Amino acid sequence: MESLVPWFVATARDLPWRRPETTPWGVLISEFMLQQTPVPRVEPIWPRWMAEWPVPSALAAAPRADVLRAWGKLGYPRRALRLHEAAHVIATEHHDVVPSDLDVLESLPGVGTYTARAVAAFGYGKRCPVVDTNVRRVVARAVHGRGDAGPARVRADLADVEALLPADEPTAATLSAALMELGAVVCTARSPRCAACPIRSDCAWQAAGRPEYTGPRKAPQGFAGTDRQVRGRLLDVLRGASAPVEKAALDLAWSDAAQRDRCLDSLLVDGLAEQLDDGRFALPA
Repeated sequence: MESLVPWFVATARDLPWRRPETTPWGVLISEFMLQQTPVPRVEPIWPRWMAEWPVPSALAAAPRADVLRAWGKLGYPRRALRLHEAAHVIATEHHDVVPSDLDVLESLPGVGTYTARAVAAFGYGKRCPVVDTNVRRVVARAVHGRGDAGPARVRADLADVEALLPADEPTAATLSAALMELGAVVCTARSPRCAACPIRSDCAWQAAGRPEYTGPRKAPQGFAGTDRQVRGRLLDVLRGASAPVEKAALDLAWSDAAQRDRCLDSLLVDGLAEQLDDGRFALPA
């Protein structure tokens, strides 16, 4: 697998958060944004956030409404509020420096196992397995000869990747990024580009004749007509308004009154919107 390192160095996508000047704080922001969101949607937004809020204390001091507006169409806007909360903790409890310790990272709001490990590896160059869907697929094929990884097995997946990492920390961190890149651009789920794969000759799946995966698959998530879409429409109204809006303005966002009101209530409960004393609605202060 170490042959992936020179391949990655030579061919990796020039993503802004991968550049040498990126701080661990920049890596943390990118990981929050990239959760369940494609890279092309994050690329134009991440630099604007880094310019506006280059350190955690800058984001912590920003009004939540500004944070939600800046989040825009990235989706799952609760991530923006959790990042805002994490920035406050980093600024007040960690001297404005993103922690490098995995346990401390996981104690931050909105930071789970994957995000903590990504920050440690890509922000601090540490040797620790970073496992996402792309990495699991690469390991399932190249190491185990299966067409796909199947349901997640957190401990087993981490152990699989741990076994592949070299002892040298910087090389291990680069290999972690390379495994992810390989799964994203070459060893893809539907149309793998095996002819362009730098580890094709060592791939167990190739050696087995590329058997089809027949195990359980995660059902695709729909979007049209879901509460997610309705919540997004309501937030679009609030983000686009220069002042609090009347309920009638939100009513125009979706025709199903019962679903619309349920989604508006959920936005209030989640802290993504607030109702003022005069009955109007706005992004949280």
